[in-house]
Amino acid sequence: MALFSEKKARQQLDAEASKVHRQDLETLLDRQRAIEDKVKGSGKLQRFGTDIKLMFSMIRDYWYGNYRSVPWKTIAAVAGALLYVLNPLDFIPDFILAVGFLDDAGVVALCLKLVESDLHRYAAWKEQQKTDQGSRSDKAG
Repeated sequence: MALFSEKKARQQLDAEASKVHRQDLETLLDRQRAIEDKVKGSGKLQRFGTDIKLMFSMIRDYWYGNYRSVPWKTIAAVAGALLYVLNPLDFIPDFILAVGFLDDAGVVALCLKLVESDLHRYAAWKEQQKTDQGSRSDKAG
C-alpha cells in the first residue's frame, strides 16, 4: 500500500482549500519566497518549481484584479496546495528523511491535475499580455 495515495492527497487538498479565504491570498503571497526556498531544497518538490511559480503568478494577478477569468474554486485549490507545502507538520512531517516531502508533492501534483486547464488558460493570457505590451512599446518608440 502506498504511503501517500491520491485519495489522501485529495482529502488534504480539499481540507486546505475549504479553509482558504480571500485575505489568505495576501499572506500566501508574502510567504512566496519561503515556499520557493522549500521547493528548491526538496528533491520531491523540485520538479514542480516552474508550476509553483506560475501558480503564484496566477494568485497575484487574481489578487490585484488583473486576471479574474478563473473560478474561486481553482484559486482556493492552488492556495490550499501552496499553504499545505508551507506547513512543516502536515500529514507526513517534512523533517522525516526520504519521505517528508512525499505528501507535499502528492498534494501539488493533484492540484495541478485538477486545475490544469485553468492554469493553461492563465499562462496563455499571461503570454498575450507580454505580446500586447511589446506591441504598445513598439508603437510608442
